[in-house]
Amino acid sequence: MAEFKPANTGSSIDMKGYLHKWTNYFKGYQKRWFVLSNGVLSYYRNHSEMSHTCRGSIRLQGAIIHADESCTFALSNSGSNTFHLKAANEAERQKWITAIELAKSKVIRQQDLEDEEEYDNNAGDSSDNKNIDEMIKSLTSKFNGVQTCTELLTRHYTALTKAIADTEPTISTASEKPQEVTAKIKALNERSALFRLTSGAVLRAATDYLHLVEKDGKRWLKQMTYEHEQRGRLQQMVEQLARQHSSLEQAAKFRVSKLPNSSTGTSAHSDDDEGEFYDAQDENEFVVQVPLIGHRRSSSGISFTSLASEGRGAGVENEGESSSDNEEGDTTISVIARRNKSPIAAAEDVAVSNGTVAPVTSSSAMPAAKKRQRRTRIPDKPYKPLNLWSIMRNCIGKELTKIPMPVNFSEPLSMLQRLVEDYEYSEILDKAAMASDSCEQLAYVAAFTVSSYATTSNRTAKPFNPLLGETYELDRTDDLGWKCISEQVSHHPPVVAQHCESKNWICHQEFSMTSSFKGKYLQVKPLGMTHLTFLSSGNHYTWRKVTTNVNNIILGKLWVDHHGDMEIVNHKTGDKCALKFIPYSYFSPSEQRKVTGAVMNAKGEVVWVLNGTWDNKMEASKVAEKRSQVKGKQVLETEAPVVVWQRRWPPLEAEKYYNFSEFACQLNELEEGVAPTDSRLRPDQRLMEEGDWDQSNEKKESLENKQRATRRARELEAELAAQEGRPVPQYEPIWFKKEMEPITNSVHHLYKGGYWECKEKQNWSVCPDIF
Repeated sequence: MAEFKPANTGSSIDMKGYLHKWTNYFKGYQKRWFVLSNGVLSYYRNHSEMSHTCRGSIRLQGAIIHADESCTFALSNSGSNTFHLKAANEAERQKWITAIELAKSKVIRQQDLEDEEEYDNNAGDSSDNKNIDEMIKSLTSKFNGVQTCTELLTRHYTALTKAIADTEPTISTASEKPQEVTAKIKALNERSALFRLTSGAVLRAATDYLHLVEKDGKRWLKQMTYEHEQRGRLQQMVEQLARQHSSLEQAAKFRVSKLPNSSTGTSAHSDDDEGEFYDAQDENEFVVQVPLIGHRRSSSGISFTSLASEGRGAGVENEGESSSDNEEGDTTISVIARRNKSPIAAAEDVAVSNGTVAPVTSSSAMPAAKKRQRRTRIPDKPYKPLNLWSIMRNCIGKELTKIPMPVNFSEPLSMLQRLVEDYEYSEILDKAAMASDSCEQLAYVAAFTVSSYATTSNRTAKPFNPLLGETYELDRTDDLGWKCISEQVSHHPPVVAQHCESKNWICHQEFSMTSSFKGKYLQVKPLGMTHLTFLSSGNHYTWRKVTTNVNNIILGKLWVDHHGDMEIVNHKTGDKCALKFIPYSYFSPSEQRKVTGAVMNAKGEVVWVLNGTWDNKMEASKVAEKRSQVKGKQVLETEAPVVVWQRRWPPLEAEKYYNFSEFACQLNELEEGVAPTDSRLRPDQRLMEEGDWDQSNEKKESLENKQRATRRARELEAELAAQEGRPVPQYEPIWFKKEMEPITNSVHHLYKGGYWECKEKQNWSVCPDIF
């Protein structure tokens, strides 16, 4: 955004005066005082405001001028800021446009000079820089030669023209003055010869310059490609070294933990001492970082009593709120987990970790005989090298908001389908529904929230942005016991509403996000909240997603990391779970992609401890007893951990088809009877899955243009309604309605019903034509 500053009357003001600026549909154009100074166009309510209050400004560097009618024009800065202006007459408008163009070119020239100075200051003495300097000197020399020859050619052309003009009058008197005519013709021939020689020199110099540019251009391209590959290899080497370092450190810790304890091996103990230290040999100690969160307080004012002895009691916090980047106020808990399991429990854990135990299925699933046969993979991803020059060429002359993003950066799924992947491990919710204890149920819910991030460990492509009104349904009642409907309910900002229901639970969410580019990575902060209700117990849970970073945006291999704090609240019982996603670090001694947390009851006492990684598995350990503090840390002794979530890894050949899991491959499978707005019927996405990327790009641009035309028509209708005094019509989603959510007292898009009934009747008359 531009930096708003009041105009200084002592600075270099290029132009100032009154113009009419468009404000809104109700007030129309309003008279404002505009000042053009130092490459910035600022405006004020009147002349007297220049010393203290600036109403807005726009930087001219990169700005585009649109001249519409005789007296109006628009000035936009990369689509983020636009002034619609109106002058008193056409001459006044032309005067302002000329002044703005001159100021813009001045700013661009100044920026180019600053860039050149910065490059000269940063240039080193390496051999690559020397080679570049030599190439630049050669190009400059050749270009100067072309320029010199061109100047000579211009002079000889002028002389030749003059000689022709002098010869024409003497032709008529050739019989009277033959010697003069001969001299003129001789001079003309000399000038013609010089012009011919100079033309040849210009042609040769231009040819040499062209050959040199082509040769050096290839060298530059080769050098850039080599540097890009070298940086990629270095990045892979650093990542591999970091992984090896972490593995070696974990192996060393494991071996140290297996060494016998000298104090227990040489000392004599009583029967009680032997009973006390017998389990210690099978214990495994680890550390859990828990963000301090607010809890409902009892009438006695007790909150988070398990940590009160540390003097860091939690304060009151609004229900349902969480922070994704709160690094302050964390507490560390030392957890001692007993490992002396029974043979049956140990065998079960081994089977789960190896993936040999079948996932828990919903009790609402239909018999196996009625299950639909679904596909297990999609067509292989074609090899399409990305040509950045062709992309840039297609972007010339277009506004930033109208530049289509090629499908080369995407995967053949929409954001609606990607969000449904949250339910890939829905068997965790089915198991949670059977839990009799609310804290145990909350531990399973926490594992379910972590499982939704697993697919991002090896998938970095972006999904297709849904069109306004686009929907997606997935009915898996025959095998998984649930069905889901999603809809794009807003386009600016993009918002997705989703409703999923099972026999045992109902889950709905509203998803949006904000993104910001941080130089080396793209940071995505999800907005909206997820609600989960278990029908038998009435327990209602809410949580928000954590922050996501997409790294190596400019150079290197893309990889995704999640970090921040997540708070899961049971609004019926007051139980809470605090999860901490620890950010990735090359030099961290702990396991990467780690997630730790604790489940606390309404009194603030830690009941369950969670530990694992968001790309592999999560374990939950029930607290058996609390020990005294050791080195200022709360120490909890837990029972043997239970694997509450284990990832099902995709096959090795999944790299050929976008690293999709089997569940992801089934999301875009064609089905009969779906709504005409369903993502499966989106043509550009279907063409990409089939490998026809060129046709997909063309169709994608066509769909986006159609959506813009629909939006312009809607805006025109709103403008006409405002002029006529009628209520301005607002876009209304088809299957969702914005209402007050009673649990959190916040506005939320809730499913209003009717979709599955319309599907049964095959009555889709309410659906818009978006494809």
